Amino acid sequence: MPRPPAEIEGDGGSAVLRGEAKVFDESGRDVTTYFVTGANEALRVAENQDVRLAILKEGSPSCGSSLIHDGGFTGSLIPGMGVTTALLENHGIKVFSEQQIQEADDFLSQLEA
Repeated sequence: MPRPPAEIEGDGGSAVLRGEAKVFDESGRDVTTYFVTGANEALRVAENQDVRLAILKEGSPSCGSSLIHDGGFTGSLIPGMGVTTALLENHGIKVFSEQQIQEADDFLSQLEA
């Protein structure tokens, strides 16, 4: 069963990681802890597998790499990163959206050169 929609209220994933913003589901329940826990688990797996790049879902409060929803459940997107993206990027893992496959491929080619 999919989780209820959730959005970051505040200044994006980096702010969530610093404790300056929160993630709420559409009923108003604070789900920040779940998103931070999930981000930490994703980082743990990525580091264990020596991951250098990730392709994640744009617009997600977890995975957005350049756009996230505005926090008001209006359907509007604003510039920002999700919680997992921010954590991965903070640890040197480059994150691309599903619309940046060519850029991800170019980055991978540079890594392998």
